Amino acid sequence: MTAVPPDAPGDDAPHRPRVLVLFGGRSSEHAVSCITAAGVLEAIDRDKYEVIPVGIARNGQWVQVSGDSSQWSLRSATLPEVPASDESLVLAASGSGPGSGAVGGSGGAADLASTELMITAADQMPRSLGGIDVVVPLLHGPFGEDGTLQGMLEMADIRYVGAGVLASAVGMDKHYMKVIFAAAGLTVGPYEVITDRQWATGRGSCLERAAALGFPSFVKPARAGSSMGITRVSSASDLAAAIEAAREFDPKVLVEAGISGREIEVAVLQGRGTNEPRTSLPGEIAVQPGDHDWYDFEAKYVDGAAAELSCPADLPPAASEAVRALAAAAFEAVGAEGLSRVDFFYTLAGDLIINEINTMPGFTPISMYPQMWAKSGLTYTELIDELIELALSRKTGLR
Repeated sequence: MTAVPPDAPGDDAPHRPRVLVLFGGRSSEHAVSCITAAGVLEAIDRDKYEVIPVGIARNGQWVQVSGDSSQWSLRSATLPEVPASDESLVLAASGSGPGSGAVGGSGGAADLASTELMITAADQMPRSLGGIDVVVPLLHGPFGEDGTLQGMLEMADIRYVGAGVLASAVGMDKHYMKVIFAAAGLTVGPYEVITDRQWATGRGSCLERAAALGFPSFVKPARAGSSMGITRVSSASDLAAAIEAAREFDPKVLVEAGISGREIEVAVLQGRGTNEPRTSLPGEIAVQPGDHDWYDFEAKYVDGAAAELSCPADLPPAASEAVRALAAAAFEAVGAEGLSRVDFFYTLAGDLIINEINTMPGFTPISMYPQMWAKSGLTYTELIDELIELALSRKTGLR
């Protein structure tokens, strides 16, 4: 029941890969995802790709949305949001090959456009919006960046940009991320994990463990991003409130000791074929004096003058080389694919302590990941193109 989409080229026209740009989602980072999509929709090469914008409403519904980037950009009055609709979108097998896009397909042999996008509504026959070659998932946080969406796409033999199931899950959970890094020989800072059960049954013990890290410390949801729910704590009396604030985003909380050092970031891009991961010049974030004590949500996405990126960071050549090598090692330690941003502390003693890896980093034109690649010689549009090409070139299934 495949239907030719209205804007499909003629039979003799060269095929443009059909790229499903997916954004929104159920997490607290819904608006950040929309802002990211605005940048990608504006910059993607539409002469090379046929772009299919799809939003996920906060209730989890997939809906057909406008490809007008201005609708999803940051507006002064309100944050962008994907609205629910009377019509829903689903991915379905087209039956066009051995890996035909059906859940439970053969794996590793999926043909391009073997899965199509169907639109459904109550009391109506489903209709097709055509085949999909690759998905660009611009979702941040749980139910998008944490391996859940990636698992669904893997089951359906659909190619997609970015890390797979395990790397996404590890990259989302700051606790297990640190466990993996330590096992790989990377230096991590002191931290404590407070689970939902521990907080419910032994609050006093949790507070003691957290206070033993010293101050200042940072209390974070273990599985959230974009600085959501993070509190900088300067005394033991503030710990309980900070933990409760983090628990509004995640019942599992991480408390990290404050580390005196400069914050250095490296953007990592998967190598072509069997080549090693590529790393950008290292960058450094400097939060400007004013309303922000640290690089919080407002500084990242709202106040464009709040932070400044220095790239390349002012580091000794040996330290610059070392941090890029460590970033590549972190990328491979979690089994990442596509892209990641890896963050470090560079101490006064010259030590490099890894803070975290973000397998779907902020990707607006002013975000650190695209900016570092721009400083390293790869424009925003070229970066989007490279990520799509990497996704199209990799096989589905186990790899």
